[in-house]
Amino acid sequence: IVMDFKHPDGVTVPVMLPRRSLLVMTGESRYLWTHGITPRKFDTVQASKGHKSGIITGDVGDLTLSKRGIRTSFTFRKVRQTPCDCSYPLVCDSQMKEPPPSFPESDKEASQLEQKYVHQVYEEIAGHFSSTRHTPWPHIVEFLKALPSGSLVADVGCGNGKYLGINKELYMVGCDRSQNLVDICRERQFQAFVCDALAVPVRSGSCDACISIAVIHHFATAERRMAALEELARLLRPGGKALIYVWAMEQEYKKKKSKYLRENRTSQGRQEINSDPSAQEQFVEPVPDTGHQDSACSVPSINDFQKGRCNSKEVANCKLPIHTNRTSFHSQDLLVPWHLKGNASKEKPTEPFGPAGTHDPGPVFHRYYHVFCEGELEAACQTLNNVSILQSYYDQGNWCVILQKV
Repeated sequence: IVMDFKHPDGVTVPVMLPRRSLLVMTGESRYLWTHGITPRKFDTVQASKGHKSGIITGDVGDLTLSKRGIRTSFTFRKVRQTPCDCSYPLVCDSQMKEPPPSFPESDKEASQLEQKYVHQVYEEIAGHFSSTRHTPWPHIVEFLKALPSGSLVADVGCGNGKYLGINKELYMVGCDRSQNLVDICRERQFQAFVCDALAVPVRSGSCDACISIAVIHHFATAERRMAALEELARLLRPGGKALIYVWAMEQEYKKKKSKYLRENRTSQGRQEINSDPSAQEQFVEPVPDTGHQDSACSVPSINDFQKGRCNSKEVANCKLPIHTNRTSFHSQDLLVPWHLKGNASKEKPTEPFGPAGTHDPGPVFHRYYHVFCEGELEAACQTLNNVSILQSYYDQGNWCVILQKV
């Protein structure tokens, strides 16, 4: 049978375990990597090795299918009776410097949460983040290409500026809360400046179009998310359009998994979260169990406010869950880990992964997200004044709307 080992940075290593195997895991394999046996009827194995133990390589010409039979396995673990002092504090619950934050109960708490778990994180990971953000998403390119020549377009939350040069016929300007990401934009000869998406220093009604891609889901309350939408509407001239993308709670939609769930990172290279990866199923029997799986606890959404069914007191003192990457969401409000590679900086993009077993764990940062349920973004936009919704759609794990100022 094949057991999959997964490193925190996303690298997956399939290992063939022959009948009557005894696997003893210590050190990095025990504490840093998770392992599990994916439920399926067939395993992909190397034909030349038969059922011998070992890592399964990516040589397509040497792969074949092996039908599974009945499996009986036993797991033995030694229970620690003293505080843990392992060498992997970044993934060790008992050595974490501080517990996950609670859901914010006020605008001040929300602002502080965003400062620590959004703004500071992106300043730290800017170089590595930028090295993974290079492929424009087709529907966003289509939107920008369709705008009239000479249009003034604001990219609010522009990141590394990957959309600022898509259409040379437009006058595009970007803004972002991260100084390091704005510096990357400027190094690429793009016009960009630092500001908060809740207070963009641009005259009202001056933009022909705006885009907000993967930004609004970083605001920690429904009121602050609404304020970000209102700011986009303020920038538009009458007839101007805005394209908005937010991460979706539904990562499996119409019986199709999003690219986020389907992504398969291998030791041979690095892929962007929204690139076109090969299929990968969710692990079962994950080890170690961190105890931070997404819970059903969530702060109020715009739908809840409109329907009057959500009380913020119900989630008081509830801790934000830490999401397990490449799995479905079970909470709308959560922390998503980012594993920084090597000495990533805005000047030196990280190199592709080396061979399995040579990975530097690197620091782990956690970014706050509010993932949107179906209809939530559209409902929020419907409350905006002087704005109509031209289109609402789902695009590979994101809810999207196109607005027009009337």
